Amino acid sequence: MVQIPPRPWPTGTPEKPEPLVTRVLAPNPSPYTFTGTQTYLVGEGADRAVIDPGPDEAEHLDAILAAAGDARISAILCTHTHRDHSPGAAPLAERTGAPVMGCAKLVIADNGPRLDESFDTTYEPERVLSDGEAVSGEGWTLRAIHTPGHTSNHLCFALEESGALFTGDHVMGWSTSVIVPPDGDMGDYLESLDKLYSREDRVYYPAHGAPVEKPRQLVRSMLGHRRQRERQILKVLADGPRSLPEFIPIMYKGLDPRLEKAAQMSVHAHLIHLERRAMVNRSGERWTAL
Repeated sequence: MVQIPPRPWPTGTPEKPEPLVTRVLAPNPSPYTFTGTQTYLVGEGADRAVIDPGPDEAEHLDAILAAAGDARISAILCTHTHRDHSPGAAPLAERTGAPVMGCAKLVIADNGPRLDESFDTTYEPERVLSDGEAVSGEGWTLRAIHTPGHTSNHLCFALEESGALFTGDHVMGWSTSVIVPPDGDMGDYLESLDKLYSREDRVYYPAHGAPVEKPRQLVRSMLGHRRQRERQILKVLADGPRSLPEFIPIMYKGLDPRLEKAAQMSVHAHLIHLERRAMVNRSGERWTAL
């Protein structure tokens, strides 16, 4: 199990992993957000793009504006609409006049109990970016990469001038992404990982955790991890039908109890993906191998 590093964390303090990128950590640590959501400012000229403004916390919005300094914020981009990513977009737009853009608004008829951060229903983009569409400013160009799976509306953003990719929650160095049906889809997630593996990005900047310096190596490992989880599930089912809770003590040894429901949702996403491929079947609350 991954441990959250000890405090102090650089919450609210601008950090520059490279000349065109400034990172500001939001004050929202949790077992699902690690040390908090990382907001990125892109640019070093007259204007900046802000990626994932994070929660609607005055302290964090002040830190973003302080990091921008005299530069104008010209675009506010969101990778997806979980509540640790996009609620800060509207108040930041009010304070700067910058348009909110990026992922589409997500409307779910039955949100239900969620284990990771739930969806932000206040998000209203002025512009939805399609796959391959770009936004630019002085000395920077960000191109949207459609990467559904963690959520159906998830985008990554490629910084063309430096070869960096802002991966939101799709790829993180500290943890695998939580896939929560019905909006989260394991098949889409695996296809999106394949899509990133085919690219030649130099570094990933995730919304949580450290930069990923060897992106393709990590993506290959993540694909292998998901295949190994499928094999585990089929091995468990070889001993007979199981309900979701029964998988967890077998597959996740020493798991933090706070993450048990998230683990169940991940197994559920795998089971749905296996069911679509006619490898498992469900009857009520129990699953069986075919």
